[in-house]
Amino acid sequence: MLTVAAQRTERSGWTLRAVVSAHLVAIAGQPVFAGVYLTGDYDSLRWHAIGADAVTSIGCLQVLVAITVWVRLRQAWPFLTTTAVVAAETVQYFAGLDGALWLHIPLGVMTVAALVVQFIAVWRRPLLRQEARDAR
Repeated sequence: MLTVAAQRTERSGWTLRAVVSAHLVAIAGQPVFAGVYLTGDYDSLRWHAIGADAVTSIGCLQVLVAITVWVRLRQAWPFLTTTAVVAAETVQYFAGLDGALWLHIPLGVMTVAALVVQFIAVWRRPLLRQEARDAR
């Protein structure tokens, strides 16, 4: 049996949930690859770079889906939070390329935490058209 939130969530909301979930899975692998690299397996740095490209690509897709949610459901918060996460990921990506680990590592931790919070938010609350929620 579906929960009340699941029953009311629109199709674009389900798409956002799917993309945020994929984004979280991709970003969760990044510390693993970095940790394996730090233990001396230098091939893991290549996997970390591939993972960074995947995370960045999924983040860009999430921005597009969040725009769709904003337009179709009139909810801006997914776009605003996605933009903040993707901006942090972009800074973190280039800090990693530059070898600025003093910025890359703490910003990576904060980005993972922010995406976990966003994942919880999109799955806990119904994603429905704003007018329908205000009419209650």
